[in-house]
Amino acid sequence: MANLLKITSKGSGIPLVFIHGWGLNSGVWQPTIEQLQAHYQVITVDLPGFGLNVDYQVKPYTLANVTEVIQQTVMKALTKATEQAPVYIGWSLGGLVASEIALTFPDSVKALVTVASSPCFVEQENWPGIKSDVLALFHQQLTQDTEKTINNFLKIQAMGSPHLRQDIKKLRELVMQYPIPSQQTLEHSLEFLEVIDQRKQLTKVNQPFLRLYGKQDGLVPKSAINLIDKLVKDSDVIIFEQSSHAPFISEFELFINTLKGWLQHTLVE
Repeated sequence: MANLLKITSKGSGIPLVFIHGWGLNSGVWQPTIEQLQAHYQVITVDLPGFGLNVDYQVKPYTLANVTEVIQQTVMKALTKATEQAPVYIGWSLGGLVASEIALTFPDSVKALVTVASSPCFVEQENWPGIKSDVLALFHQQLTQDTEKTINNFLKIQAMGSPHLRQDIKKLRELVMQYPIPSQQTLEHSLEFLEVIDQRKQLTKVNQPFLRLYGKQDGLVPKSAINLIDKLVKDSDVIIFEQSSHAPFISEFELFINTLKGWLQHTLVE
């Protein structure tokens, strides 16, 4: 792909690449970046059609095409002083993208971190997840009012937090710095959550792997976490007790300290 994505890059050192979730944008990572940029090169990538890349089109909008252009963009963005592959950190749908990059371009990924993510988001036989009628409702809402749909989705991110209203307000402030994606982009990316199933592939991840979850998360329930544990037995897992789908908002300081500690331990030469 000739055209690269727009990204943000701050700091220097081992690169960390942050990928956002469905319906939102890289703005959600702003407070996290501020805490990490003194020690790492922190790169945020907006998915095609979102945030800084709201006008960037990928046709067809497939996981393979999205991961390819992100990987190419990131490799181009690494500082000349950086000799190490980056750590990919993906939230929710971004976790699917980060995992796919780790699987497809293993030599380009030093470590993998997923936040409130699942290899299969939709409820299946013997697999808990989002019910299909809930996703159908999102599709229906998108045809009626895109902005309202995103606002409703923001509320889901913070459910279970002891400071629900503050979390929703913070998320909205961060996300609304950027343009709202088109209905078509939201539809295409929502299909990722519906059709992607990485359960078999995830067993092949051979990089250091950290999985972070919120105990109150309705999109990735505890029963799903237990099943993912069995798929990737060598991964590290941490569950934030007072978080739902956005622990980096609900339990910000604990999230930062947890991530920093794991990175420092894992990236030791």
